[in-house]
Amino acid sequence: MEISKLKEIAQYTLSRLKEYGADDAQCKVSFGIVDEINVDAGEFSLMRSTFDSSVTMKVIKDMKKGVIAINKTDYDSIDAAAKECIEAADVAAEDDCLSIADKAENEDFTFGVSESDRDKFFKRIQEYVENVNTDYPKVFIEQLIADFAESESVLANTNGVEFSYRTAYYSMGSMYSAHDGDKTTSFNSTGIDFTDLDEPIIEKVTQRMMYELCEKELEAVPFEGKFTGTAVFAPSALGDIIRTAIDNFTCDETIIDNTSPWRNKLGQKVASDSLTVSLIPLDDRVIGGERYTAEGYKTENCDIIRNGVLENFTLTEYGARKSGEKRCPTLSSCMEVASGSTPYDELISKIDNGILVCRISGGSPAGNGDFSGVAKNSFLIENGKITKPVLETMISGNLADMLMNVTDISKETAEDGSTVFPWVAFDGVTVSGK
Repeated sequence: MEISKLKEIAQYTLSRLKEYGADDAQCKVSFGIVDEINVDAGEFSLMRSTFDSSVTMKVIKDMKKGVIAINKTDYDSIDAAAKECIEAADVAAEDDCLSIADKAENEDFTFGVSESDRDKFFKRIQEYVENVNTDYPKVFIEQLIADFAESESVLANTNGVEFSYRTAYYSMGSMYSAHDGDKTTSFNSTGIDFTDLDEPIIEKVTQRMMYELCEKELEAVPFEGKFTGTAVFAPSALGDIIRTAIDNFTCDETIIDNTSPWRNKLGQKVASDSLTVSLIPLDDRVIGGERYTAEGYKTENCDIIRNGVLENFTLTEYGARKSGEKRCPTLSSCMEVASGSTPYDELISKIDNGILVCRISGGSPAGNGDFSGVAKNSFLIENGKITKPVLETMISGNLADMLMNVTDISKETAEDGSTVFPWVAFDGVTVSGK
C-alpha cells in the first residue's frame, strides 16, 4: 500500500475521532508483506506470503484515555472503532499527565532494499542448512524461520504530527540442539537481520562459534559444589542481563513509584567506569531501527549509562510527566554495550575460577535486583581456559552489584542487526550445582 494512502487513512481516522468527541487524538496506520520460509526438524516445511494491516487509535477526552487497535483499514471499520475508542475513554480514570506529541518537523523515512531477491534468498537458506549439516553434523536445526519483510507505517496526531516509515530487509532465526546417540543438549537459538545476500548467512555474527560450542555441550555433566567467582556473559546472554537491569531500574513503573534503587541517581555512578550502555536505533549497524517513537516524537540515539554514570531513565512522555524527570528520546530495543580493549582469548585467560554463560533461564528479579537463574549452554572456566560444559548449574547475584563489578569487556563484538554486544566479565557471581 502506498504511503500516500496510509496518510489518507490516518487523517480520516483523526477526523472521525475528533468528530466523536476527542480533545486530542493519535493514530498509527500500518501495512506489511512478509515472504516466509520455514524449516522444521531439518526439513523445508513452508513457503508463504502474508499480508497484514492495522490501525491503532489513541484519544484523550476530558483528561481520560481510550486506546483501540483493529486489523482493518476500511472506513466503516475505522468509524466503528473510533466510536469504541471514545467509549473506552469515557469510562477511564482521569489523569492530568496524559498528552500527545507537539508538532516538530514532519518527515518521511525509508530503510532497506527496494525489493526481495526471492530466488537468491531461498538459495542462501538452503546453503545455510547444508552448512550446518556438513560442518556441524551433531547439530540439529529444530526450527528455522527466515523472511523478507516489507512494511510501511504512518503515525499522525491532531497537533499536526505526521511521520512515515518504509522498511524492507531480511531476517533469519534458528532454534537448534546437538544430538549424539543418547546424548542431547539444551536448545539454543540464534538470529540476525540483514539487507544483503553477498555472503553465506552462517558467516554472519557469531553463529559458527555458537554451533561449535553446541557440539561440545554434548559432554556436559552436572556441576557439583558452589563458588563465587567471575561470570563471562556471551553476547547471546548479555542482552538479557543488561535489559533486565535497565527495565527494572529505569522504566516508568519503578521511577514513578520510587521503587528503583536508581531513582535518585541520575548523573551519578551506577556501574563500572568501563561500562557504557546505549540505545542505538539510528546506528549504521542497526537494521530497520526506529525512526519515530510510539508517542510521536522523532527518535534520537541516547546513552543510558556512559562510563558508569546514569545518563537517562527510560521514561515515556507520560512517565516523565508523572515523575518530573525528562523523557527518554527512544525506547527502542536496539542496544549497544561499548566494547573494551581486551581480546576475547585474553579475557578468558585472566580468569581462574568462573563460568561462560551463553544463555540464562530464570524469572524476574526482585525489586532490589536480586536474581537467580539456570545457566544454559554454559561452560566452566578454570585456570584461564574454557573447560567442561555443565548441567543443572545455577547462577545468582544482584544486578546492581554486577554492573558495579565489571572486570573486563572484550574487544570483539557480535552485531546481529539490532544489537552490538561484546563479552563482559562480571565478578562476584555465585555459581552452584548439586
